[in-house]
Formats: sequence, structure tokens, C-alpha cells
Amino acid sequence: MSDLLALVPPAFDLDDCAREPIHIPGAIQPHGVMLVIDPSSQEIRCLAGDVARLLGAEARIGASLGEVLGDDFAARVAQVTHSSAVAGYAGRLEREGRALDVSAHVSPNVSGEVLVVEIEPALSPAMPAAVLLAQLEAAGAAFERASNLKALCERAAIEFRRLTGFDRVMIYRFLDDEAGAVLAESVAEGMSSFLNHHFPGSDIPAQARALYVRNLVRVIPDVAYEPAPLRPAWDGSDPLDMSDSVLRSVAPVHMQYLRNMGVGASASISIVKDGMLWGLVACHHQSPKLMPYDVRAASRALAGALARQVRAKEEAEAYRERLRLRGMEDEVASRFARLGGLEANLETGVAELRRVMDADGVAVLRGAALYADGVRPPAHAIRDLAAWVLARGAEPPFATSELSQVLPHMAEHQAEASGLLATVVNPEEPFVVLWFRAEAVELVNWAGNPHKAVSLGPGEALTPRASFEAWRETVRGRSRRWTLAELDAAVRLRDLLLDQRAQRRLRDMNQQLTVTLSEKDGLLQQKEMLLKEVNHRIQNSLQLVSSFLGLQSRATGDPILHAAFEEARSRLSAVALVHRRLYRADQIETVDLGRYLEDLIGEMSHAMGEEWAGKISLATDPVLVPTDRAVTIGLVVTELVINANKYAYGGAPGPIEVSLEAAGAKLRVIVADRGRGKQRSETGGGFGSRMMSAMVKQLSGEILQADNRPGLRAILTAPVEAALQPAE
Repeated sequence: MSDLLALVPPAFDLDDCAREPIHIPGAIQPHGVMLVIDPSSQEIRCLAGDVARLLGAEARIGASLGEVLGDDFAARVAQVTHSSAVAGYAGRLEREGRALDVSAHVSPNVSGEVLVVEIEPALSPAMPAAVLLAQLEAAGAAFERASNLKALCERAAIEFRRLTGFDRVMIYRFLDDEAGAVLAESVAEGMSSFLNHHFPGSDIPAQARALYVRNLVRVIPDVAYEPAPLRPAWDGSDPLDMSDSVLRSVAPVHMQYLRNMGVGASASISIVKDGMLWGLVACHHQSPKLMPYDVRAASRALAGALARQVRAKEEAEAYRERLRLRGMEDEVASRFARLGGLEANLETGVAELRRVMDADGVAVLRGAALYADGVRPPAHAIRDLAAWVLARGAEPPFATSELSQVLPHMAEHQAEASGLLATVVNPEEPFVVLWFRAEAVELVNWAGNPHKAVSLGPGEALTPRASFEAWRETVRGRSRRWTLAELDAAVRLRDLLLDQRAQRRLRDMNQQLTVTLSEKDGLLQQKEMLLKEVNHRIQNSLQLVSSFLGLQSRATGDPILHAAFEEARSRLSAVALVHRRLYRADQIETVDLGRYLEDLIGEMSHAMGEEWAGKISLATDPVLVPTDRAVTIGLVVTELVINANKYAYGGAPGPIEVSLEAAGAKLRVIVADRGRGKQRSETGGGFGSRMMSAMVKQLSGEILQADNRPGLRAILTAPVEAALQPAE
């Protein structure tokens, strides 16, 4: 049915078979003719086959291609090979009433490219293109109507048998272990059936599978042929590569293999899906049978349509499975999102985890707790498996349908756990989910005993197995396979469990944070109440001290002492005013400096007497400053106003201008008078001057005095929120 090699005993090195150079046989099948042409001179270098019989004319080495095929046809061959570097059809050639198909390709040998021309019998009469196209369209429509992959393969076997006319047509699919199975079959009466039979992977070596991808149609019209060698023998530095040749001779062991099957002719049509060899359309005939170029071209086209439908059916099946899995995942997510979260629902929700994967059993190990459902190994075996899964790492999920092949000691539990799908949710906790599939005892029909060794004596050549009688084998230790969609679902379920775990922790943290914030808010309210109470008490105490100073000032008869007491009262009022504002305000960390200065100037004007009413003007920008800085700035402003009263006007009333300006991260307070001004020598040693210098340093600021013409301008510049410096 294909380039099948026999299964040989373990003592024989199958690599020798796999390395057999089937692409350089040095001979062709004799139903056609091969001409090897020098591309530069168009002269024949080698030939193979009965040229005189097929063409009705002799061909000699050194003759030109035009002499053999005619100049017009030789030009057509050259045109085909220039437009297609691999292979191309040159057309039909009529010789002595015989129709011939001519094709050509360039063989890229190491020693240099050569032109390979192949001539073989054509279909006579030629099948009308309209008939062929109608047949292909009908077959393609039948493929589209197939409801699933099995129905598609059954329809394909019928359509390919109708197209090729072979007695037996099989749709053969390669399995994961490189073995193959016959999925569908159409046979003529009297032919044996291989439906549902398996063939071992060694029947088709890797190099043969590679050629099936390169050459989509391979035909052996007569399995009893005698190879026709190249004449003369190829004299290049490397053998002629016949990988792209239609007439390439096949290995003798394969010919014997086909004869042992009772086959007279064979053809293989590749089913290539996404660049990979998915399977073959294997055709057998009881007697010799040609497959002309027209039928081969139609078969290639039909195989392409079949491959597209195979992909469509497999994708549709995978899509339906993914939809089912997503629906089950949504149910699991809904369960674990219920009240109580993952911890409260894991014990009852483990059954849903099993149903998602269509598993026979499931086990969830979380910390020391073990939750399980369905058919599964005993607890000690589950814990051992979980430890092994954790040791191999969290990525990717582990899946096998033959667990005993990976872990031999699990063979004693293969009845309930031949298949394992495992994912690690969290390795630190640990948190592991294990899905199990029970053993699915399988009866496999083989085309002959695949374990029967071929007897090889010393010096004997490899021979193919001679029996293809149905042989049944019971396969144990395997489960249903895990699909790619299920592996993807395992990843999503792991992420879901991680998310549920994280959400639960986040909810707990939010609850704790809510309690903490509530306690914090209560403490802050208590703090604010205490601070307001403290400010109220301080303000009252300062007011009491101010009253005592006022009484003392009025009681003294000394003008100097009276003035000193009044200055002390003014300074004390600057401090008391801040605490009074803090007691009334909602915000106790900061003070609106403009409003504070407005109240401060008002109280100072009142304290200085009625004659000062309207003499002190104020212009401020809104500036928020920390409370402690407001007190310090108030003391500085108080001192500047006292100095203006004392030195500018000699104690008499006069205009004083106070302004507050915001300048980015800094503020500027200006106190200006229009009196006689103040000499710098007058500011050196007084208590007020020393106190003001200390306050300015504490503010990390500077104070400048300038001529106001007339009078003096005192300018305080300081950062709005600089750290306070300790006063000296």
C-alpha cells in the first residue's frame, strides 16, 4: 500500500532500513522512459527505459532533446522547466498512434543541475477537462456535506476509488507513535479488507514519509517489474537525485512486501495538512494498472480538498470541545465565587472539577488537606504523585495516557489511573490538582502480527513479513488521550483557582483594612477633639495671661514698663489667636495665613488704641501654612508692627501697610511705614530684634530692610513648608 518495510526483530538495527537511499536508486520503472539532459547543450547524458518501444525511435547518448522529441516539443520542455524549478507538465506527445505524457524537472545535484525528462503512457482517449472538473466538484461537495471526520474518510474512499479505478482504496491515518490505522475503505468484490487495521510505524520509515510530502502521488503500475537502469551508469560525483521523479524505482523489499499482500499495482496519494503528512490514500489493484498524468493531477487536487476538509472537521470538533469546556469552566467559576469562596466550596466543588475534564477521578491536594472524587488511586499514591508533580515544576501541565510508562510503580494502579493530567496551582502551599482516567482496554487489529520477528541468519538480507492475516492484540495500561483543548482548559482552571484564592485573600485583607480604617477614623476623631480641647484651654490660658498683663500695665506708673507690658500682650495675642482659630476650625494641621494675619492686625489695632483705627491696611493672597509656622510668622509680623509704631512715628498713629504674597514654594510678608525710618544701628541689641532674628532663622527665611521713601519696608521671605529650625 506504500513504501512499507517489514517490522524486524529487536536485534536488528532498523536504522539501516531508515537510511536506505531510496531517492537515488539509479533505475526507473520500465513502463516509461527517462532522459537526463545537459541544460546548457540540451544533449542526452543518460537514459533509462525502452526508448525505441515507447517513442518508436532510437535515442543515443549525445543526441539533442530536439532530435528525440522534436524541436517544438523540446522548446516547450525548456519553457516548463524555466517557469517551475521543481516539476512541470510539458504536454501530450503522439507517437505512432500512442499518446504519451511528458513531464520535466530540474534535479539540483551537487555536481551541477541536470534536466530530467520523463515520458510515460497517457490516458487514451484523454478525459475531457469538463468531465474531470465535474467529478472533482461533485467529490468536493460530498466532502463538505460529511458531518464528521469518520464520514468524511468514508466518502473520500469512495470518491478516490471512482476516480482512480483501483480495486481497493483505503484512507490511512498516521498516529502519534508513527504507526498507522485504516479509517475508511472502499473495496471491490473479492478483495480482502484492512478496515480498522493498524500497521506498525516501522512499515513507513521517516525518509519515505518525507518523500510523501514532497511527491504527493506515487504509483507502481506493476509490482513485478524489472528495474530499468540508467545507461550509461551515472558518472557524476554524486548519484542522480530522483526525489522528484515520477518513474523512480522503489526498493526491492517494498516490492516483495506488496507481492506478499497479493497486490498487482499500487498507488499512494498524500494527505498533507498544514505542511505535515496527516495520512495517505492507499490504492491497491489485483492486476497491473497504470495511473496516467491526468488521473494523478486530479488525485492531487482531490487530496488537497480532502486535507482542507480534514482540517475543517478537526477544527470544528476542537471548537465544539472548547465550547463545552468553557461552559463547564463558567460553572466552576460560579461555584467558587459563591459565599465562602474557595475554602468553603472546594470539598463539594471537586466533583465539578472532575466533570470539566471528562475524567474518571480527581484529587486536589491543598496543604495537608486532600479532596477527591470518582475513581482514583489510594490516598498514599495520590500524595506520592503530587510530590512527583511538584518536583518536576509548575509549568507546563503534565499529561500522559500511559502513566505506567512514565512511573513504572504506578502499574499496580493502572486500572484506575492509566491517564494523568496534573497542574500545580501554587507550589509553596502546596496546591495541586490531579485528574485521572481509568484504563481503557483496547483490542487492536493489526495487518499481521507486529511482534513476530523476522528471522535473519548470518549474512541473510532483510525480508518483509509475509503474513497480513488479521491479528488481534489486547493493549493494556492506556487511557483515553488528553486533548489539546483539555490541556488549555487545565491552564485556565489553574488560573481560575489562583484568582479565586487571590480574591479570597483580597476580601480578607479588605475586611481587615476596613476594620483598621474604622479604628483609625475613631482615633483621629478622638485626636481632633483632644487637640481642639487643648487649643481651647491654651487659648483661654493665654487670654488669662494677657488680661493679667493688661492689669499690670494699667497699674504701673512707669511709661517704659507700660510700653513693655503692651508689647508682651501683643506678642501673646499673636500666639493666642492661632489657638483660637484652631479651636474653631475643622482642619488643625494647617492655617490660612491671610485670614490669620487679618485677625491679628485687627486685634493689634484695637489694642493700640482708637487713634490707630484705619491706620493699618492689609492685602493678602490665600496661603496655607502649617500651624507652627503660622505662629512664628505671626510673631515676626507683630514685632515688625511694634517696631513701626515705636520707631517710625514715635508712638503716635501713622499709616502702616502689611501685605502677604505667594511666590511659588515661598511666601513674602511686607510691613511698610511712611515715618522717619529706622537706622540699622538701632536694631542690634534689643530683645525684640533678637527674638525676630531667632524666629526668621527658625523659618529658614531671611528679612531685608529697604527705604520706603519715606519710611521703611521690612520684607520677610520664607519657604511655605520648610522644616522648622531650632531657635537660639
